[in-house]
Amino acid sequence: MRVTAGFSRLLVLDGVWVRAVRFERRRVVVEVALRRRRLRCPECGFSTPHRHNVREVQSDWRHLDLGAWRLEIRARLRRLVCPEHGVRTEGVPFARPGSDFTRDFEQLVAWLATKMDKSAIERLLRINWRTVGRIIQRVSADELDPRRLEDLFDISIDEVSWRAQHRYLTLVGDHRRRQIVWGCEGSGKDAADRFFAELDPPAASELPEPAEPGEEQAFTAQPKPTVGERASKLEAISMDMGPGYAKSAREHAPQAVICIDTYHVIALANKALDEVRRAYWNELRQIGETDAAKEFKQARWSLLKNPEDLTDRQAQTLAALQADGGSVARAYTLKEALRAILAPGLSPADVAALLTRFCSRASRSRLQPFVKLSRTIRKHRQGILAGIRLKVNNARHEALNNKARLVTRRAYGFHTAQAALALIMLSCGPITLMLPHEEIHLHV
Repeated sequence: MRVTAGFSRLLVLDGVWVRAVRFERRRVVVEVALRRRRLRCPECGFSTPHRHNVREVQSDWRHLDLGAWRLEIRARLRRLVCPEHGVRTEGVPFARPGSDFTRDFEQLVAWLATKMDKSAIERLLRINWRTVGRIIQRVSADELDPRRLEDLFDISIDEVSWRAQHRYLTLVGDHRRRQIVWGCEGSGKDAADRFFAELDPPAASELPEPAEPGEEQAFTAQPKPTVGERASKLEAISMDMGPGYAKSAREHAPQAVICIDTYHVIALANKALDEVRRAYWNELRQIGETDAAKEFKQARWSLLKNPEDLTDRQAQTLAALQADGGSVARAYTLKEALRAILAPGLSPADVAALLTRFCSRASRSRLQPFVKLSRTIRKHRQGILAGIRLKVNNARHEALNNKARLVTRRAYGFHTAQAALALIMLSCGPITLMLPHEEIHLHV
């Protein structure tokens, strides 16, 4: 068997034939030629039999390594004139537009990025750290299902931190498919408005006409946003108690039931308890009880952890605090009462009655953080009860958020939100990554 025929079978690249193989120092260069005669635009797939000119462009792509050898694909490509994108070098079936790597190589990089950190990928595949991020973005954009926003009924909206200094990504999840289906940089109402704008993009006839040069555009009141076709199918939207997401949901999907996740309610109770604990700790320090304050500081996790998760020492500390009484013991009792009310097993009617009693008791507790908590619960009472009644919460979304935090932390940082979002969509979104050998077996 000739070496060119052997490499044709070894590479398994569609639409090309091997013209020559050269063994250079620490690398193998395989020269290929396209089988098709028509030229195809790499951006839109437009094809034509006519060249732009006779000049050819030599292009190189990095392919999967051949043992310790770097394997590169080389081809001489023609240029064409696309009606939409202008003069372009023709596209090839084995590489994405604008990429210096073959699809097989990029699939491997993207799969490894969901399993290991970028520095390990850099050393394993001998590519630049930033190159990994660019490959992730290309693969995510290419593999992401454009129909993923269709047939959404129960969704969740929440934000996740992707970088220090309060840099957030807003992620939208589909409860039924158990996947992240959309994301953008930022948080709050503006981010949710962007989601609804992409969910139901305005038709060309609905866009405002641009003003003529020099012509002043008359001020017109902003019309109320109409409910789009896809937004009208939404039945329930789970979220936290922040005002931004709820306001956007009421504007764009007023028929959807807003469900407040009980996880966030209990988190607020834990925060209120911690505020009472810190206030008591500061009080001990101010009156000179430094030894007692130092010992009390160690009791934080005894108060915040669930009773069934306490160690023996933490359980003893908690029992001593409850025996002493005071504001901290009362705050702990209120926190545990709310946790028991929102635990699974109670009917919505029982939860409604018990929430009323809890809010009344918290309002009279003379503990300012719990007085504030009772007001918050009363404000979002309908959403909390709706989440319990419909059994829609952000538990699945929080699990996906934890996975998103894991993959972003494991990557040891991102320079752009788009790169972080691309990796999250690869790991938690509607993308099924296949390794090159799996695709070969699938087609055989």
